[in-house]
Amino acid sequence: MKWSITTVRLRSVWLLVPVFLILARPSPDSIAVGAVLAVAGALVRAWAAGTIRKNAVLTVTGPYAHTRNPLYLGSFLVGLGVTIASGSIALVALFLAYFMVVYGKAMRHEERNLEARFGDRFRDYAAAVPLFIPRLSPYRAVDVERVDFHLRRYLGHREWELALGLAGGFGALAVKMFWF
Repeated sequence: MKWSITTVRLRSVWLLVPVFLILARPSPDSIAVGAVLAVAGALVRAWAAGTIRKNAVLTVTGPYAHTRNPLYLGSFLVGLGVTIASGSIALVALFLAYFMVVYGKAMRHEERNLEARFGDRFRDYAAAVPLFIPRLSPYRAVDVERVDFHLRRYLGHREWELALGLAGGFGALAVKMFWF
């Protein structure tokens, strides 16, 4: 089996679930703060997934007009929210380290692919739009194909699974808080 950064990113998180459940010490406050961040992240991911047309066009509208990596920004907010909800500083630290290593490498890899595929158009976009931290005003490219949000794209990217995962994760934290 060939291990790509995508495989590591998508599968390794499941190895952390048992550690998460063992170390979690949730409280009502940690769950509330974490839920706000996680839901915000899920909404960012939903907007981005419903907007992007992977490998078809260089998407620079919608959330991509604010950050080159809104899907990863959403993932960061979700992960930070879930680990804050856990009530464990160790889990927050573990998540931050994991995110920087795995997602940092993924972003660099994707940058190279986009530059190879879209050349100067991507370089102009990358010069104007931050890699991760969003800019407040949207990037406005000239002569660009506008890509709007479409529900079928969101559903096709299976982002609804994140909502199910969050419900399960926060449910597990509530169970741990009340019964363990």
